[in-house]
Amino acid sequence: MSVKFKDYYEILGVARDASQGDIKKAYRKLARKYHPDVNKTGEAEERFKEIAEAYEVIGDEEKRARYDKLGANWKAGQDFTPPPGWQAQGAEGPQWQFYTSGAGPHSGFHAEDMGGFSDFFSSIFGDMGGFSAQRPRGGHHTGAHSMRGQDHETEIPVTLEEVYHGAKKSFSLQSTEIDGQGRAQRKTKNITVAIPPGATEGTKIRLPGQGGKGAGGGADGHLYMHVHLLPHERFTVNGHNLEMTLPLAPWEAALGTKIPVTLLDGKKAMLNIPAGTPSGAQLRLKRKGLHGRKGKDAGDLLVTTKIVVPKKLTEKERALFEQLARESAFRAR
Repeated sequence: MSVKFKDYYEILGVARDASQGDIKKAYRKLARKYHPDVNKTGEAEERFKEIAEAYEVIGDEEKRARYDKLGANWKAGQDFTPPPGWQAQGAEGPQWQFYTSGAGPHSGFHAEDMGGFSDFFSSIFGDMGGFSAQRPRGGHHTGAHSMRGQDHETEIPVTLEEVYHGAKKSFSLQSTEIDGQGRAQRKTKNITVAIPPGATEGTKIRLPGQGGKGAGGGADGHLYMHVHLLPHERFTVNGHNLEMTLPLAPWEAALGTKIPVTLLDGKKAMLNIPAGTPSGAQLRLKRKGLHGRKGKDAGDLLVTTKIVVPKKLTEKERALFEQLARESAFRAR
């Protein structure tokens, strides 16, 4: 059977020698953009399905190696006929997993909900378009007629204060599940997740049994929540360290002083500014950053100085600066 060749690398916008990490990153970016729950344009559903199929193949090292055997000279849209005996090479059965991580804000909308994979996919990997207990789409085998539910992934936005103190966040998660008759059903579940003190950007929180439903008595999948830190008005985050910029008046930098700094918990800490501190100097308040995890020490607060000058001077201020300019032996250049 002749079908149209699909260039999965071109679909994801990556080079043929791209790393698995780069492929995953490209997939997540495109899947978020075209996720049918957030993109209501006419092309979104088909584009999302195409992206998911491409990642199903080149996002898996074994299937990627099999796909690459076709060679790099094919162009998308050309007629393609599998080489003789190609199907027989893959007759070991559908030992594969469908990836859904980062598909979008709900991470429950999958390609199988939209009619399965393309004829080109089937021509390479066999007829995997159906969804049944014997031939599962995603998850893991737990028996001849059972299937473990699919793991889902999504992001959870949190503030710095929430990861500092620890917090519980409740939200609603929408997903699409396939019933025993192969029909797609949209479901909403309310979930509460505990954000532990010490969590930071990318921290993964596992919620057992909150992923896709198992089939044929198989266990439910897990839900993995990736912590995403929201921007803060004063602090930026570097691991468990916090960073901030501290404006200084010229005389504070020249003479030295002590300045109270408001920490993330609202308390004050005195920061010593040595005499002669230049703009751009980095000072450290030890263990005043985010909590460490599992009993480890907290991060530090790193303070970068920035000397600022008044935009307007009173007559007396101008006179004092002029006097300083006359009497000072300091030369900036």
